[in-house]
Amino acid sequence: QVQLVESGGGSVQAGGSLRLSCALSGGTYNKYTVAWFRQAPGKEREFVAAITWDGSRTKYADSVKGRFTISRGEYERTVYLQMGSLRPEDTAAFYCAADLTRTLLRIDQRDYIYWGQGTQVTVSS
Repeated sequence: QVQLVESGGGSVQAGGSLRLSCALSGGTYNKYTVAWFRQAPGKEREFVAAITWDGSRTKYADSVKGRFTISRGEYERTVYLQMGSLRPEDTAAFYCAADLTRTLLRIDQRDYIYWGQGTQVTVSS
């Protein structure tokens, strides 16, 4: 069983930056692809970014490409989402999730087995 705990959410003005963290523990936490998803009020949860177990490859949604960066910390224990040039439409609850594969970068939330509890990001204009 892998546990994921997000942190770093908050309120920021448009154009600002935030860094989200996803701390992994339990099981073979460092052996999985990890992704960030987000869900805005009244909308479906959507893929944001994913990173392979060793950090060698990443994938981004078109809506965040060039503004967000996903990375893994030492020992692959933490996954970060550095968010820049934030827009009001980025307002959402952000979730990190682990996929049992190591090298696939999947964007369907149904492929992710373990989930964190979420952290709220609010961007004001």
